[in-house]
Amino acid sequence: MGMPADVSLLSLPALVPEQQHLVGYIPTVMGPVEFREWKQQLERINGILGLSGVEETFQRLSLARRNDEARHQAEERKRPFRELSAGEQAEYQRLSSQALRVNVARTLTGESLRDFGCRLAESMLLQWFCRLDRIDTVRIPGKSALQRFSQWLPEEKMRQVIGTLLGAASAADADGQRLELKEALDLEAYFLDTTCVKLHIHFPVDWVLLRDAARTLMKATMLIRRRGLKARMEEPAEFLKRMNQLCIKMTHARRKKDAKRARKAILREMKKLEKVIAAHAVRHRTLLEQRGEETDLKQGEALQIIGRIDKVLEQLPQAVRQAHERIIGQRQVPNKEKILSLYEDDAAVYVRGKAGAEVEFGRQLLLAESESGVIVDWELVCGPVRADTKMLSRSLERVKQGGGGAVPGKVCGDRGFDSKANRVLLERAGIYNAICPKAPSELQQRMQEPEFVELQQRRSQTEARMSIFKNGFLGSPVMSKGSENQKREVAWSVLTHNLWVLARLPHGRAQALAKAS
Repeated sequence: MGMPADVSLLSLPALVPEQQHLVGYIPTVMGPVEFREWKQQLERINGILGLSGVEETFQRLSLARRNDEARHQAEERKRPFRELSAGEQAEYQRLSSQALRVNVARTLTGESLRDFGCRLAESMLLQWFCRLDRIDTVRIPGKSALQRFSQWLPEEKMRQVIGTLLGAASAADADGQRLELKEALDLEAYFLDTTCVKLHIHFPVDWVLLRDAARTLMKATMLIRRRGLKARMEEPAEFLKRMNQLCIKMTHARRKKDAKRARKAILREMKKLEKVIAAHAVRHRTLLEQRGEETDLKQGEALQIIGRIDKVLEQLPQAVRQAHERIIGQRQVPNKEKILSLYEDDAAVYVRGKAGAEVEFGRQLLLAESESGVIVDWELVCGPVRADTKMLSRSLERVKQGGGGAVPGKVCGDRGFDSKANRVLLERAGIYNAICPKAPSELQQRMQEPEFVELQQRRSQTEARMSIFKNGFLGSPVMSKGSENQKREVAWSVLTHNLWVLARLPHGRAQALAKAS
C-alpha cells in the first residue's frame, strides 16, 4: 500500500532559490557513544528530510497557507493582495524550514519550550540541524517563537507532509529506494489499537474544581489590578489563602469519624467563598472591558483575560451543583453531565479496566502502524469515548484518501474492533481480516490459520508501539491546551516518530559500501 503525496501538492506555489549563508562546523567529539549515536541519528534524519521531499512539501504548504491568510485579510480590509517578492518568499521558506526542524528536534528531546530554547542555544549540533548556525551571530528563537513554530501548520496539512514521507519510504524504482533504505517499506499489513492520552488536568475531584475556579479568577483579577484598575476588595491573595485552607481541611476531613458531616460543612464554606470571589472577578472584568484603553495592555491581551474569566464563570454554576450533588446530596452524577476540567472541555472518562488504570481521564487516541513500525494513521477523539468498532471504517477511509485510493491488504486488531459490520466491510474491500474474534469458538477455529496466527503474534508489538509513542514522543500527560493544539501536537509526534523509525532502519548505501570494502 503506497502513500504518495496528495495530488493537490501540484497546485502549490513553487519555491524560489534561497541564499546560502556561511555556517560553522561541528567539531569531532570523542567520548560518549550516546552522543555519536545522537549525532548519527540527526544526520540521517537531515538526509531523509531532503531525499523524501518532506521539507519541500512543508515549505510549499506553509507558503500556500500564508498566501491564503494574507489574501483573506486583504479582502476583509478591502485592499489589494500583494504577492511576496523573491527575497520575502525566500525568507519565509527559511522560516518554514526552521519551524519543521525545530519541532522535530524538540519532539525528539521531549523538552519544554523554555528548556529546549536553552539547549538549542548551547548545542552546536542542534543549531546545525535546525539551520541556525552562522559564522558571525547565531540567533536562537525564544519561547514565543518556538510556540509559533509548533502551531505553524494545522493537522490536515501535517497529514499531507506525513503522506509525502510514507510515499517516499514505500516507493522503489529502477534506481533504487529514494531514502536509500535497504528495502522499501511494506505497508500491506495494518495494525490498529486505541489508548487513552492523559491530559494535563487535576484529578477530577469535585471540590478541586472550585479551587481551580478560585485560582483562575483571582489570578486574572490580580492582572487587572496591577494595571491600575481596582474595585473595592481585600487583596486577591487573601482569598486564595482562604480557599487553600478549606482545601486542606477537606483533604483531612475524611479521616474523622463524622467525615460526611465535616465535608458537607466545609463545602458550604467553599461555596460561600466562591460566590464572593466570582463577584469580585465580575467587577474587575467590567472595569477592564470599559477602561481597558487606559492600561498598557494590548487589545488581544485584554480580550484574553476577559475570555479566561468568562470561561470559568460560565462553568462555575455547574461545577458548584456537581460538588453539591456528590458531597451534600450523596448522589452520583452521570458521566455525560460531569465537568472533568474547567480548561479542557472535551476531556472524557475512559474506562480501561486494567490493573492500576481502572479509569483514566483524557482523550481517546487511535494509532495504526505498519509491520515496520511506522504510523500510517491516527485519530485523536475530542469528546465522548467511541467504540473501537466505529473507528475502523473512518481509519480505512483516511488511508484510502491519503494513499491515492489504495487500501491495506491485511488489517489486524484486538477483539474490540470485531463486529459484524466490520467483517462485512473488510470482505467487500477484499482485505484479509486478521482482527481477533470476540467469540471463543470462532477464535479457536481461526487459530488454525497460519497467517492469522502470525499477524496476531505481530500485533503484540503494537502495544509497545503505543507506549513508545505516548511516553517517548507525545508526552504523558499532553501539555498543550485545546483540541486543535493537541491534534496538531499528535501530528508532529507522528512525523517525528516516523523519522526516528526510518533513521534506525538498515541503510542500503552503507551496506553496499561495507560489502565493497
